[in-house]
Amino acid sequence: MKNINNISIKQFLQRKGIYPEKDYRYYGMYHCPYRKDRNASFKVDYQKNLWYDFGTNEGGTMADLFMHMENCSFPEAAAKLEKEYADKDLYSFSFHRDSISDQTGSKPLAIIVRNIIPITHPKLVTWVQERKIDLQLANKYCREIHYTNGNKDYFAVGFRNDKGGYELSSPPHFKGCVSPKEITTIRNNRDTCLIFEGFWDFLSYLTLQRIKKIRHDVAVLNSVANVQKAMDFLKSHGKIFTCLDNDEAGRKATELMKSACPSVNDRSAQYAGFKDLNEFLCQRPMIKQEATRKKYGLKP
Repeated sequence: MKNINNISIKQFLQRKGIYPEKDYRYYGMYHCPYRKDRNASFKVDYQKNLWYDFGTNEGGTMADLFMHMENCSFPEAAAKLEKEYADKDLYSFSFHRDSISDQTGSKPLAIIVRNIIPITHPKLVTWVQERKIDLQLANKYCREIHYTNGNKDYFAVGFRNDKGGYELSSPPHFKGCVSPKEITTIRNNRDTCLIFEGFWDFLSYLTLQRIKKIRHDVAVLNSVANVQKAMDFLKSHGKIFTCLDNDEAGRKATELMKSACPSVNDRSAQYAGFKDLNEFLCQRPMIKQEATRKKYGLKP
């Protein structure tokens, strides 16, 4: 199997009738192939075979570009590209794992996804287990993301959003995002919608309910800053239950949703005393032990 990221981006675009507005020796400036772009702000580095969209501050590999253009997942992109170029000689350059830089080459501009696979790395498996989430459940909704930031390679648990970006989480406390930043929705055409601040809370809810597949609609904000982006989706539901963090930001986000949707029900009291639903899940064995001690008059 050939590395799909070794497919020449320049030749890929050319096969689709897309040519650079300005063509230089080492790179070309194009009109962005997946959005309206009057200024030809889409750069393709011919040597590194990487692209960068100055209009959205996004960039990546051949696979990333195909995912943007076709609005598909990485496995779908890989399958389509491998089939389309199985017998084509478009693997004509040496692919480097350098990060995308600005036109002066002075600094990295974006996180570049190198690979998306099921969660298998021992450190990430342990990270999932420490969060008290079953690995099979985590792999149903998340992936192991290998990426470059600057000149260093990293890996993290990734949760895909509605625009193809990924929320990243890795031990001990790293949080990041592969642009674009967006909410994640699960649409089951139900009148009831559950709202979570982050994907660990969503997985914690499934764990606490002992289910692997949600029956209701779901919106994972991926940040309380994304509340407004979720409003149209929320307003289409008759019953809305929020499970946001027990902090000032979570309370403000809940109140904002209540002001726009009278049917919002705040469920954060069910895990009062804990920062969020995942912390509640992780501390649950200790809670049960303490309840047993009190019941039988045992000293801790």
